[in-house]
Amino acid sequence: MFSVNTKIITPYFRYRYERTAKALERAAEKQRALLKRLLELATDTEWGHKYGYGDMGGYEDFAQRVPLSSYEDLKGCIDRMRHGENDVLWPGRVKFYAKSSGTTNDKSKYLPVSREGLEDTHYNGGRDSVAYFLHHHPESHIFGGRALILGGSHEQNYDVKESLVGDLSAILIENINSLANLVRTPSKRVALIPNFEEKRELIARRAMKQNVTNISGVPSWMLSVLSLILEISGKKTISDVWPNLEVFFHGGVAFTPYRKTYKELIPSERMNYMETYNASEGFFGLQTDPTTTAMQLMTNYGVFYEFVPLEQLGRPDAEVVPLWDVETGRNYAMVISTSSGLWRYLIGDTVKFDSVNPYFFHISGRTKSFINAFGEELMVDNAEQGLAEACAETGAVVAEYTAAPIFMDAEGKCRHQWVVEFRKVPEDMERFAEILDLALQRINSDYEAKRSNDITLQRLELIKAPQGLFDEWLKRKGKLGGQHKVPRLCNDRKIMDEVLAIMAENE
Repeated sequence: MFSVNTKIITPYFRYRYERTAKALERAAEKQRALLKRLLELATDTEWGHKYGYGDMGGYEDFAQRVPLSSYEDLKGCIDRMRHGENDVLWPGRVKFYAKSSGTTNDKSKYLPVSREGLEDTHYNGGRDSVAYFLHHHPESHIFGGRALILGGSHEQNYDVKESLVGDLSAILIENINSLANLVRTPSKRVALIPNFEEKRELIARRAMKQNVTNISGVPSWMLSVLSLILEISGKKTISDVWPNLEVFFHGGVAFTPYRKTYKELIPSERMNYMETYNASEGFFGLQTDPTTTAMQLMTNYGVFYEFVPLEQLGRPDAEVVPLWDVETGRNYAMVISTSSGLWRYLIGDTVKFDSVNPYFFHISGRTKSFINAFGEELMVDNAEQGLAEACAETGAVVAEYTAAPIFMDAEGKCRHQWVVEFRKVPEDMERFAEILDLALQRINSDYEAKRSNDITLQRLELIKAPQGLFDEWLKRKGKLGGQHKVPRLCNDRKIMDEVLAIMAENE
């Protein structure tokens, strides 16, 4: 089997680390220079002509002239690009489109991925992930074996020649440097199989026989593959299957609910975990410091950042600030302009900065993934922390969950309803619910105020989901596998009612 002596290739990644680390020290300077470059490149596009990119003096002009954009605002332009039109949002013809359904509705988004975006953003993020890992683990031998990389699938984009639409991961695999294929698994053919269940079976049977040293993917889907490998192999742990496994580069969903399970599956002391923030729209963050769970904003890629204080989102007079004006401790909706032609685009994620200069942050949730039915402003990061405490106290392990409000039941009671699929069920469900509720009150003062004396909100309701419930919901939505994920918090009951209906079918 082909392998590479990691020490031979280390100088390249040491150079990348040093260059990236220096660039991140000059984040504001790099961001201003990047915006200037993006505007220059897009000057002669239809969008550039519309907003006068050719004579913009800098950020202030950009912020004044160009409006914030949602997908609805850009989808007409994007559809024309998908049909082969040139120079619409980005110069030339964009051939690749990452399909993303978001987390709160069924409508697919088709996000442009230009050649520039592939190289200056997505692939740079992958390279720097390895560079930072090797910097912190100079004894590593990850290139001495295979990288197991999970991905989705793609298909022909309309009838446009050489144009593809599909999961971002599939687009990345389709365009990856051929040399990288020598150290990764599964094969390109297997990696791009559309049927996730068929693909999982093939990946498990082939990868279990290889020397896998690093794995990459969404934690929930990787866990599905690893569980099947143990089932087929008869081994007790993944460390028994892959004794040289060193690191999991993960992203897509918060890792907190999965951390305990992974440590049980991979008990090796040499195992490491590195979080990445790689979305369909771009590669935004990287866990550059293993001593903290915060990620560093990658300000030297092809993404220009702006931020809207979450409490102002949707207001016509909402404040929009560039990176150099953000404050720590505030929830911001993230706005991006990219080298793939997304301009002042509200990505839908919310972040909170732990520090500035350097810019370290946590993903706090999504602009549409929260519960604020009664003024409680419960965010996804609150939910993750609360579940982690409940699991720690009871020994439970959560696989998947979703939560939504009950606005008023037959007794006039209002509460949050949680459906949780456990990998390890707590002995006492009521105790788990009580710990979770108390933790949320301590973490979130608004939730605590609404829970006061059970006047506005009663204690949350916890429903134990049968095994495979959320996979079945995803399957019915055509979202099983790839980068799709279960919506965590919803301000309405659409998804909750669908999940409960599936449960009722099987009772």
